[in-house]
Amino acid sequence: MTVTVKENNHHTLTIPSLETYDSKTELVNNEKCLSVPVLYPIPCISVPEKIYSPHEHRQLTHPNNFLGAFLHLVKSSLGTGVLAVPRAFKSAGLLVGLIGNILIGILCTHTVYILVKTSEKVCARGKIPSLGFADTAEEVFKQGPKPLRRYSGAARLFVEIALVSTYYLGVAVYMVFISVSLTKLLKEYYPQAEEWDKYLLKLIIMSLLMFLCQIREIKHLVPFSFIANVALAVVFGITGYYIFSGLDEVKQETVHFSNGFSGIPSFFSTVLFAMEGIGTIMPVENSMPKPKFLGPCGVLNSAMVVIVFFFTSIGFLGYYRYGDATEVTITKNLPDDEILAQIVQAAIAISVFFSFMLQFYIPTDIMWKRLKRIIPREKHNLAQIALRTIMVAIVTAIAIAGGEDLGSLIDLVGAIFFSSLGFLIPAGLEIIVDFEDGWGRYHWKLIKNVLIICLAIFALVSGSYYAILDMIEK
Repeated sequence: MTVTVKENNHHTLTIPSLETYDSKTELVNNEKCLSVPVLYPIPCISVPEKIYSPHEHRQLTHPNNFLGAFLHLVKSSLGTGVLAVPRAFKSAGLLVGLIGNILIGILCTHTVYILVKTSEKVCARGKIPSLGFADTAEEVFKQGPKPLRRYSGAARLFVEIALVSTYYLGVAVYMVFISVSLTKLLKEYYPQAEEWDKYLLKLIIMSLLMFLCQIREIKHLVPFSFIANVALAVVFGITGYYIFSGLDEVKQETVHFSNGFSGIPSFFSTVLFAMEGIGTIMPVENSMPKPKFLGPCGVLNSAMVVIVFFFTSIGFLGYYRYGDATEVTITKNLPDDEILAQIVQAAIAISVFFSFMLQFYIPTDIMWKRLKRIIPREKHNLAQIALRTIMVAIVTAIAIAGGEDLGSLIDLVGAIFFSSLGFLIPAGLEIIVDFEDGWGRYHWKLIKNVLIICLAIFALVSGSYYAILDMIEK
């Protein structure tokens, strides 16, 4: 700010303002000192600093637009897990499953929202363009109350371990999905193909994925997400045809509105495994140069409306159609000898195959960021190739060891990992990030997040117990 002072001969001086003035102030203009009387103190007006916007400072080599982010988010949640949701309805019952599925969808959307908002808050405070999931956890602890700051590294490591474990186990389940679908398709023509599922099919799938998983930019995965979404649409369309065409054959006595408490943990774990895609949220949001992820018509709400609609529809109608005969994945209820059903098996294998790379991207990116610090720069390319090849081999080994016990494996992964990543961690981070600013009137944010944490612990303990019990019984 400047102050303009006029002398008697109409000469004008422009001088800087000061916080306080004496009765006489020395000014310099054209190397001549003037004495200007000041009748009143001139206050110092501070111009507020512009709030730091992370999106304005992102320098993206491969930016993602609204459609690309939308497709990634839909594909990360609306994957093969949705085909296991009718089994979740079977565990909980028709009415309990309907209400529970919608509530879980709302809750998943909310926890994703608070994770992104938490990341935006710490980015604005620390003037950081973008942060990943683990980076956000570390920064929240760094900027949080003093007693917690020394645990920032541990917070980051905890999230990284949870993410890596979750997604590598998740893609192992994906591989089992692919091999089961291909076996069901091939055994109609080659009965011996049922034996191939144990090792041979998984090894063939592994060799193909070792090549495709070398893609390192999330934007370059958009075409594969598109193919996966188209194949999944074919699966939904044909499966829907079988469900609707057989509604007149429904035996009402095999469909229950509620199946008691014992089925709730399995229902919760299965839906969480199928719906939760929180590990892909921050990479997708960070790839957007404009803040279009949140908001009423943002990427998150748009994608979650589609996801919850499909989950609820397929879960409700699938269980209503097949009742107590509902299989671990609804496609196993389709007849083996019909062409349309065989197209479903082929399409689901294609969809899961092309979804594999997006899910594989998250844990591999985390591991690479840790490893590249200790590897010479000139060997980075070779090291990345080796890392991705080795991890695909390890995932294949886990899939072979897991066999075909899809139901219990899905429940266990959902209960242990997705409840922690999807609910417990985002709620805990929001409590810490709002510690200084307050948790709202009557501490409603604190109360809400404590309830979410309690729900996550319930899912973890009860879901794991029943999943392990089911594995032992089998």
